Amino acid sequence: MEAIVLAGGFGTRLQHVVSDVPKPMAPMDDQGTPFLRLLLNQLHRYGCQHVVLSIGYKGQVIRDYFHDAYLDMAIDYAAEDMPLLTGGAVKKALPLCHSEQVFVLNGDTYFNIDFTAMMAYHQQHQAEFTLAAKEMHDFDRYGTLTLAQDGRIQAFVEKKPQAQGWINGGIYCLQRDLLADVQADKFSLEQEFLELHTQDMRMYAFPSEGYFIDIGIPEDYYRAQRDFGKIK
Repeated sequence: MEAIVLAGGFGTRLQHVVSDVPKPMAPMDDQGTPFLRLLLNQLHRYGCQHVVLSIGYKGQVIRDYFHDAYLDMAIDYAAEDMPLLTGGAVKKALPLCHSEQVFVLNGDTYFNIDFTAMMAYHQQHQAEFTLAAKEMHDFDRYGTLTLAQDGRIQAFVEKKPQAQGWINGGIYCLQRDLLADVQADKFSLEQEFLELHTQDMRMYAFPSEGYFIDIGIPEDYYRAQRDFGKIK
């Protein structure tokens, strides 16, 4: 099992709370345990052997903390000289992977899913791309997914107030050659690739009821700190 973690974002909305480290290195406790370490712990529990960290803003902080291995997982780095957005970051990191299927995780989101079950789901559906989906209630911060009965993604709907809906949980399983024909080096995976291919790509949602937190805004970052015992 191999995974790419997108850890190169600026974390603009967290700047006044966490300003000296990249967002995935935001401390979760008094000992300074970084959020990114929780993601790597999660991957390790499911037998991941190789992680590629996609780094950009203050990426040296991440290199200095994890070096070339964590637990018994080998770590490589795909460093951005300029912001490449999510699609460009994944495209740059994929050549460092060797497995036919690769997981991709947002570095500022923790979603307690069963990676083994998600991989099996991806393979059973002969999917090219599978995302972990979380059901939410009474929210306006996330876009939603329109799903067929078999879980196939039919559309991505822009964010607006919703009483209920399935959201993109920030964990993907994809074929390693998925972006091989994309010419652009800088693009949004979600808006400039996935949303354009719902009709011609085998794209599925893997539903999970697991704990979900996105530390992109201060109030949720503080909630993640309070919930640290649930996710460490």
